Amino acid sequence: MSTSTPTRPAADRTAVKQRPGDRVFRGTATAAALSILVILAGVAAFLLWQAAPALVADPSEIGGGQGFTRYVLPLVFGTVLSSTLALIIGAPLGIGIALFITHYAPRKLAAPLGYVIDLLAAIPSIVYGLWGVFVFAPALVPIYAWLGTNLSWVPLFAGPVSSGRTMLTAGLVLAVMILPVITALSREVFRQTPTLQQEAALALGATRWEMIRYAVIPYGKSGVVAASMLGLGRALGETMAVAAVLSVAGGITFNLVSTQNPGTIAANIALQFPESSGVGVNLLIATGLVLFVLTFLVNFAARAIVARSSKG
Repeated sequence: MSTSTPTRPAADRTAVKQRPGDRVFRGTATAAALSILVILAGVAAFLLWQAAPALVADPSEIGGGQGFTRYVLPLVFGTVLSSTLALIIGAPLGIGIALFITHYAPRKLAAPLGYVIDLLAAIPSIVYGLWGVFVFAPALVPIYAWLGTNLSWVPLFAGPVSSGRTMLTAGLVLAVMILPVITALSREVFRQTPTLQQEAALALGATRWEMIRYAVIPYGKSGVVAASMLGLGRALGETMAVAAVLSVAGGITFNLVSTQNPGTIAANIALQFPESSGVGVNLLIATGLVLFVLTFLVNFAARAIVARSSKG
């Protein structure tokens, strides 16, 4: 005689779904999600409202007669260049540290090293800036001098070198600042790799590196991309560290060891805002609007890459 599991009547299932606690939780979660969109729309509307006078002003009133486009273009270039340098340097280093902590370091060393990396995120950006100006930049001057002497035929190291307050120094400082974000997220992603997959790879004769290459990294690829993009987002918006380290002269140049550098949007706002008035304030807010759009595009691209990696 066969027995079947009794099914709950439809009325009972409906009653369970309509419990007050479920309705409150669903409403709270929905409100929290919608509040993010409302805040984002409010920020965008404020920036557009405040930036409008600068966007429609006569070019002679903007940036010493340059016009808005010529004023903001070097700042966008400097922002993208410094952030790209930080990502190129910081992402491989952060991923390597995460792999070392999760798969190579002894347990007694892995935990303290993870804590030290995490503590880097708690250091204020102005402290990074002061360290960059008074310790890191002077220490890099001999290296920049050697690069300017021996590799001056490369546009990146054309020089002349007079101090360490260069775009390359700013990129290195930003790389240190984004390191905790990339390392922490990558470490957690690598830890989620199924143990059976790792043990199967080792059982088939793979070395530890081959196991990481074919089992760990493919599994955590989307998470690593997301971690790198979050680090890039922080680098794009960093203000005080870049303002302290970078010697700004305007213009657009790929020379990384000269003190004639383009500025960044966030640092320019911080330096110029106290002395600005009238259309000058609207101009700085307009550059903030450009940074807002740039950050949004970076995050949108990151989501697209993560989605494609997950499907692959």
